[in-house]
Amino acid sequence: MKPRPPVTSDASEAVTPKSLRKEYEAGATVDELVTATGLSYGTVLNRLHDAGTVMRTSWQTRRMRQNPQARRRLATRLRALYEKHGATLTELAAGAGETRRSARRLLIEAGGTVRTTQQTLRIRAAGRAAERHKLALSLRARYEAGATVPELVKDCNYSAASVYRLLHQAGTPMRPQHHHGPTRREGERQ
Repeated sequence: MKPRPPVTSDASEAVTPKSLRKEYEAGATVDELVTATGLSYGTVLNRLHDAGTVMRTSWQTRRMRQNPQARRRLATRLRALYEKHGATLTELAAGAGETRRSARRLLIEAGGTVRTTQQTLRIRAAGRAAERHKLALSLRARYEAGATVPELVKDCNYSAASVYRLLHQAGTPMRPQHHHGPTRREGERQ
């Protein structure tokens, strides 16, 4: 956009504080008013203050310009991820293409409450415990259906010790171990 030539004092008087306030409250920034009127930055600010204008921060201007429906949908989605899935503010920001601060703001706008780090860790630990319990029950069902521990190890990609621990946590009654070598006679050492 080509800058306008400086406005003469007669023309600058035509730009009233009230008209500047009206444009600003409609969403224009101070820089845009400077460009549109040809007045200096300080003059625009002084006239806005003379008109009793409540000034916005840059993030308030960006929020004002965003599509309100899209913003509400994003805020609702972020709140669901945060509350139901235990996502962190950093993860929300990365997923939404926002900063941590704006993700926090969106969460609060959607009625969410920001957790402490300890609360997030507890939620995640509970989620992992629920997943391990589900896996333990699945392994128990397969073991009781006749699968062997080495087969379970191979299928779930866990160590034998982990599979035994999960089976134990699920309360699995274990089958007796079979010795596949030559039978031992009493009193004989190997």
